[in-house]
Amino acid sequence: MSLPSPSSSDAVVAVNGLSRHFGAKAALQEVSLYVPRGSVFGLMGENGAGKTTLIKHLLGLLRPEKGTVRVFGLDPTVDTVAVLGRLGYLSESRDLPAWMRINELLRYTAGFYPKWDHAYAESLRHQFGLRPSSRVRTLSKGEQAKLGLLVALAYRPELLLLDEPSSGLDPLVRHDILEAIIRAVAEEGRTVLFSSHLLDEVERVSDHLTMLHQGRVVFSGPLDQVKQSHRRLIIHFDTAQVAPPRLEGALSVSGGGREWKVVCAGLNLATAVHAAHLGGVIVDEQSATLDEIFVARAAKGAVS
Repeated sequence: MSLPSPSSSDAVVAVNGLSRHFGAKAALQEVSLYVPRGSVFGLMGENGAGKTTLIKHLLGLLRPEKGTVRVFGLDPTVDTVAVLGRLGYLSESRDLPAWMRINELLRYTAGFYPKWDHAYAESLRHQFGLRPSSRVRTLSKGEQAKLGLLVALAYRPELLLLDEPSSGLDPLVRHDILEAIIRAVAEEGRTVLFSSHLLDEVERVSDHLTMLHQGRVVFSGPLDQVKQSHRRLIIHFDTAQVAPPRLEGALSVSGGGREWKVVCAGLNLATAVHAAHLGGVIVDEQSATLDEIFVARAAKGAVS
């Protein structure tokens, strides 16, 4: 399923027909997506869906087997320095030198970036409650995530890449990272792309999103259009159904007896007609939640 998206000329990130295999396993299959400037772009999918592999291509760590990748209009495998100098990156593993103190790490990192904003870095350090004399190895997972984000933000990159930034973190730290910081960055006209398998955080902060499933794009587009284009129906039948009714246009059917929940793509008249033919009537209709859309699409194995 593909919804209206910006053209490659309007996008900070433009991926076209990207494929990548590791041995016999297809990690990415004909993936295309465009990340609009100034957006918070959620890349969602279960573990192993291909999210990290895609981000590695954006960083220039992997060369496409097929297709193209452009970041700021540049090929990150060719113009690596130019691309990396304009983006900030936080990996799931954090990758911070454990032996350094926080103040040492900040001084060291600042030397690589002429545009490092010392005042902003100090402001973030205070906001995150990080003591400058603390060694990285003594920090909690949440504190390490905050420090990694500080390092990624302090030179005010145009694009921020976050790979599972909330993995293993408590709700308070997740809130700090995903709302206060990501939204602030986007409001300054910069762009955020983050991957996550936690659908609630994707829905809370994203304005655009792409779902990957087994290396393929299942749907991609503005969040509100994705939600509006999927409907959740409650169908009541005159008699109990011994098996899930097979309804035209349904992505998923769950429930039991006389009442069943159906998730379908769009306002599918054929679904209602078919349900009526089987003795069912729609008693409730709403936009599907992102969680319902994800489960329905993943279970069906649908691709765009």
